[in-house]
Amino acid sequence: MAADARIALVTCAAFPDLWDDDHPLRDALLARGLAVDVVRWDDTDADWSRYDLTVIRSPWDYVPRREQFVAWAHSVPRLANPGDIIAWNTDKRYLAELAAAGVPVIPTDFVGPGETWTPPAEGEWVVKPTVSAGSQDTARYRLPAQAAEAAAHVARLTGAGRTAMIQPYLTAVDTAGETAVLCLPDASGELTFSHGIRKGPMLRRTGEHTIDPGSEDISPRTPSEAELAVARRALSAVPGGAKRLLYARVDVIPGPDGAPQLVELELTEPSLFLREGPGAAERLADAILARV
Repeated sequence: MAADARIALVTCAAFPDLWDDDHPLRDALLARGLAVDVVRWDDTDADWSRYDLTVIRSPWDYVPRREQFVAWAHSVPRLANPGDIIAWNTDKRYLAELAAAGVPVIPTDFVGPGETWTPPAEGEWVVKPTVSAGSQDTARYRLPAQAAEAAAHVARLTGAGRTAMIQPYLTAVDTAGETAVLCLPDASGELTFSHGIRKGPMLRRTGEHTIDPGSEDISPRTPSEAELAVARRALSAVPGGAKRLLYARVDVIPGPDGAPQLVELELTEPSLFLREGPGAAERLADAILARV
């Protein structure tokens, strides 16, 4: 079966040959004798039933069409990660569930359509929608000076029928940076730590803007034991269990007391920074081979 297996790597129109970071995975799959197709998630001519496994990689244009994307994910017979995980993870309100499960999540307020938000008296705050990718519609504000701008940002989101989320800006990102803990299946199929990277600050100015993924300040990093512990706690709270996952990225930043806080648990279409993790593409290809 594996020798005749065909894999779909899912992308979008902006990256018809995949995002550059996924080329090592494609090459590793080909080296193992698997057939590989790169397919847009919204390609109406695609026959997803012909693939032994469909692996989501860079469908980054789904945000304004999330309902369509989730319906697509539920329709694909063999999808990694699974459709119910995609539905749960593409709306960042999942952070409230993780916090309730005891995961140390950065404090987050959610403001839905028809609700009002009163800006805090002071501090730096990040406003963004609960459904987004690539830091779209995300901005950083210093209060009280920019309270009106922050409130207007929230009002624009909720007025468009979206849910806004407001988080304190963790200043450690300007020095220590953000740590991404990348997890892939081991030989037994258990999701485990693979490699880590450091991401530098991205929200350098006020105002809504889209950040080009290629503009990120990325370098390899070995996560601390405390960061790995947060990753394990977050994965243990995934609905249905983490063993179903083919990949996961856990993003953490030191909080005011220095202890890591979860920023995001990326289970849908995260960059996996395969070029920064020696052997990571090969490990992921082996995990895919094991599943087919």
